[in-house]
Amino acid sequence: MSSATTFELHVRSYAVDTGHVRHAFAQLVLPLHGALAVDIEGRQRELDAATAAFIEPGAAHSTLGLRADRSLILDLDAAALGDGVAGADLIGALARRRFLQRNEAASRLVDYMQQVVDGGRDPATLLPMWVPLLLDSLAATPVRPTSRLQALLACLEAAPGLSWAPATMAARAALSVSRLHALFDAELQTSPRAWLAGVRLRHARELLARTALPIAEIAQRSGYADQSALTHAMRRIDGITP
Repeated sequence: MSSATTFELHVRSYAVDTGHVRHAFAQLVLPLHGALAVDIEGRQRELDAATAAFIEPGAAHSTLGLRADRSLILDLDAAALGDGVAGADLIGALARRRFLQRNEAASRLVDYMQQVVDGGRDPATLLPMWVPLLLDSLAATPVRPTSRLQALLACLEAAPGLSWAPATMAARAALSVSRLHALFDAELQTSPRAWLAGVRLRHARELLARTALPIAEIAQRSGYADQSALTHAMRRIDGITP
């Protein structure tokens, strides 16, 4: 990160362990697809597209990609978040927690920036507006204990094209169907089907942006019955077609 730059955004995949590194700027890790094993000062966590990691300046950390990972990596000058108590409190809140659950507001902001980057636009002019909103959303997310859903959500992210009926999800998580719905509502404020629909649409968008696969194959890999079903979902949610 340049000393004259306030924010820098990168898209990265980590095929090998980076080893422990330190840098003078803060960093936010936002997985888009697959999973990452992250170690920050001895605290370890597997991240997926429902989570994030905040690395404070000077913290020793390492990263290893899992399951075809792809992430937004935001480098930021902590001083740019504001002088005085407000800026220090925000950095402090994120640094104490380090590993964060993305709430709906944060997920929408990440989805928007992913579309900007995948669309070939330069995000530099948007970062001064996007970064404070994203960090505020992440800091406002309540701290939660390790979720009974964590392993299931990782499975859905890794294989959205499989047939994931609620009963199948419940069996994978060793829960009853009613308990599965209750946990999704309490932790994610949505239903299993709605959450899966979001995963599948994000997966389809990524394949459309990064590959030359036929649309019918992208639909199948993303869990849609056919190309028409994918087209309908994109038109309904994004207002565009593949």
